[in-house]
Formats: sequence, C-alpha cells, structure tokens
Amino acid sequence: MTERLAARQVLALMTDSSSFTELPHPERRSAPDGPLAWEGYDASRARAVERTGEQESVVCGTGTIDGTRAVLIAFEFGFLGGSLGEHTGDRLEAAYTHARAHRLPVVPLVATGGSRMQEGMLALTQLQRVARQSALTREAGLPQIAVLRDPTTGGGWATLGAGADVILALPGAQVGFAGSRVRPPDADPAAYTAEAQVVAGAVDKVVRPGELRKELGGWLRLLTAPSTTPAPPPAPLGSSELPPTGWAAVQRARSPRRPRADAYLDAYFTHRATISGDRCGGTDPDGMLCGFGEHDGRTIAYAAQTGTATRPAGYRTAARLIRLADRLGIPVLTLVDTPGAANDAEAERQGVGAAIADLFAAVATARTPVTTLLIGEGGSGGALALAAPDRTWATPDSYFSVIAPELAAAILKRGPGEVEATADQLRIRPQDLAELGVIRER
Repeated sequence: MTERLAARQVLALMTDSSSFTELPHPERRSAPDGPLAWEGYDASRARAVERTGEQESVVCGTGTIDGTRAVLIAFEFGFLGGSLGEHTGDRLEAAYTHARAHRLPVVPLVATGGSRMQEGMLALTQLQRVARQSALTREAGLPQIAVLRDPTTGGGWATLGAGADVILALPGAQVGFAGSRVRPPDADPAAYTAEAQVVAGAVDKVVRPGELRKELGGWLRLLTAPSTTPAPPPAPLGSSELPPTGWAAVQRARSPRRPRADAYLDAYFTHRATISGDRCGGTDPDGMLCGFGEHDGRTIAYAAQTGTATRPAGYRTAARLIRLADRLGIPVLTLVDTPGAANDAEAERQGVGAAIADLFAAVATARTPVTTLLIGEGGSGGALALAAPDRTWATPDSYFSVIAPELAAAILKRGPGEVEATADQLRIRPQDLAELGVIRER
C-alpha cells in the first residue's frame, strides 16, 4: 500500500514549485458541539486541529500541475478521517464556484471515510451539495480529474471520486462505497481496492505517486484544449488497391496482415492517454480502445474497435468517451473494425442491445464533430453504431455490410457455394459504399 500522505504533502507532490495558493475559507458559526450538540465533538475537532494543523478536513486552492492551472481539493484524512461535514461542504462549494468563475479544471485528491457521524443527516446532505457543484461544473464544460488516495470510501467516493470525468488511483488504495468497518464480515477485501476498481471499469488507471504529477499534467493539457475543427481521417496504412469483388474485400479485411487500430492510433497521435471502463462494472480492453491524444498540436478523442467482436462494456465505454468529448468541445475520431457485436449469452445478459442503442444515441446527439474511418470489417449494427452518419471514410482493405456474407447466405437459405456471389450482391466494397453514399470519397 502507498504511504498515506497529509493533504499538504500531496499538494506539494502534485503542484509545480510554490504554485499552490489556498482559497479563502467561507465563514460559518457553529453551535457548541455542532448541529446535533454531540457531546465531545468540539474536543474531537480541537484534537484534530492540533494533530494536523488544519481547521477542516479539506484544503482547497489553485495550483499549477505540470504547467496547467487547476483548482485542487485535497482531503486531510488525519482530520476526523477526512469526513464531510457542513464546513467541508462550504469549502467544496466555494472551490467549485471558483473553478467555474475562472474557467479552471477541478482535481479532487480524495482520502475520506465518508460523512461525519457527529453531524448526522446534515453531514450526509453535503453530498447533495457536492453533486450539484460537480454537475454545474460538468455543464460548464470543465474537466474533473479525481485522484483516489487511501482510503476513498462512502459518499466521498460516490461523489467527488466516481463522479469525475477521469479517475486515477494510487496503488493499493482502499476504494469502495462500503468502508472497512461496515462491510459484511465475509466480504473479500481485495474487491475494495483501486486495482479491483480498474478491473470493474470504475477507475481508469492506477498510477504510482512519483508519476502522478506528469500523468495529471498530461490529462489536464489534453482535456483543456477544445476545438471546433473536425478530426481529419487517418491515411490508409494497408493496401492502396480497391478490391475487385465483394468476397475479395472480405478476405482483405479479415487478413491477419492488415493494420489494426493500434497501428492507426500510433501513426496518428504524437501521444495519447486512455480511459478504461464503462462505469457500469465492465471493461473491453480487447475490443475497444478509447482515450484522448494529440494530433498536429490539437486534442482529438478516439474510440477504436480492434477487429474482434465488441462487448457491451466496449460500447458503453465508447459512449462515455463521446459524451465526455462533447461536453469539453473536443472533436472525436472513431475507427470501425469489428465482425459484429458479441452475440453470446453473456453479452445478452450484459445488455448488448441497450449498449449499442446508447452508443447510437451518443453519436447522433454529439455537437462536437465526429470523424469515422472504416479500417477493416464493418459487421452490421455493431459496427455502424460507432460510425458518423455524414463523416465516414473507408480504407481500401475494408468492407461494410448489413451482415456478414456467410450469415446473409444462411438467412436467404443459400448454400456455402453461393457466399461469394452474395458478397457481390450486398455491394460491400469501399467503392460500392461510396457510390451508395454510405461513405465519403477522399
């Protein structure tokens, strides 16, 4: 487990030298022993002040992270377990308000056990204040990048942490809605870790402390660079000759030698950072690659299929990516390459139809420009969901079809010998698609 650092130690680790400036603290008078007159509460607060040197469980201010200015919210776990009370809510609201007023991204550095018991329901309702501030900041088109420290549990995880656009975590950090003292006695502690949350699609990446400032700085630069100019389609990396027949198009697209998404992304971007997970319990790292990268000095978001059957979590992650890019005003590039959506029983149990519908909706409603390049197989609706209706191009070694030619022949009750002819009838070659108006010509 990573060493548990105090709030100001974390701020010093994250920010460029002498760049952190603390925000003014909102004033609020407290009744003796707090709103519930909880006996001994004032004494507990006094001991927390003496132990930590802080007046509350959060330190809020502005600082520069690897060259980009941001509002930082650092929790002090040594102050009553980093718990949220009324004064905490005041500080958090002021920090988010400052971020919107000055058009700054927000970086919560979370370490909390949840709501403060000594303030009862008034402490719990601070989560509603935080959720509203986060939502207003999201509507303002400002990114929120959370760093999960040890521990991140309860309402702090369910608002500041899980509600962020990109979520990073320290190795071994305890992360979960249920804290260690309120879980079932037989609960597996490994499920409540940063690493487990990455696997579950709830956290994007685990980052070592020494690499965190650079990682955060890279994300901040990428997510604070809006643009209204569409992403240009990548240049084809494979064959330059158009296929003579429909079946030849299928064979080229299925060739193991044909360039896949990784090759296109590496050639297109100077550098890139990935998001992971659908925030619904799933990931599809083998079927969908999503993130943000730099192309010709501009930030472009990307969602790319890898040539395999796409899982429901892959579609949901792509929809998450497109909606985030849309809020931040960042153009999107999608690469289509799948034989189709996963169609096994587990995919149905995971809601593959709803996941595809959600991606169709994300593309259809995006205000930011979406550019699509078909780089391989375009198998049915599972491929079309990722394609921009009016800005789709295709490489010479690709095809797009209402369904795979073999399955089309089977549906039409044709024998195996008629598959190649069926491929021609479907008009799935890039030149056919251009003539039909499905794709653009270069």
